[in-house]
Amino acid sequence: MHTILTDMAGAYIEHSDVITAFTSIVYSQLKNSMCRVYPDNVQYKWMVDGAEKTVIPDATINCRVHAKKGNSFYDIPRFVMEVLSDSTKKYDRGEKMEIYRKMEIDEYWIVDWEKRQVEIYNLDYDEHQEPQYHLFKTVTKENKQELEIIHFPHIKIDFDELFNI
Repeated sequence: MHTILTDMAGAYIEHSDVITAFTSIVYSQLKNSMCRVYPDNVQYKWMVDGAEKTVIPDATINCRVHAKKGNSFYDIPRFVMEVLSDSTKKYDRGEKMEIYRKMEIDEYWIVDWEKRQVEIYNLDYDEHQEPQYHLFKTVTKENKQELEIIHFPHIKIDFDELFNI
């Protein structure tokens, strides 16, 4: 069974603005590294629970950029960001987050452009060595100086620039 996991119908312009801002900010800071940032035009294909799943994240940072065929990556990125929209918020917090957890993606951001809020999840392992996401922090305008990519601390993300404030 092959499932493609996308649902972008009816996304607001602000949704795309956040993705564009994030990839622009990060792209220039990764120029001389082995890693690349990608917006929502690349897909990842993985075997999850015996079925091939295809996901198209809103943004990723991938350091294994040669494990691809066409516009599909087969390895896992180190970072994934999803920007919530009315049509995807349940999916981004549910099935997609579960797939990312099972694939052991180090860091997962859920961005709510309407609330101007970023939830930063870090992957760790429980006592049974099962991967689990833990909410590292929620960043809003009140603590905007704390916005950071945990696994790429050298990358500076300006909260106001991310949300085009």
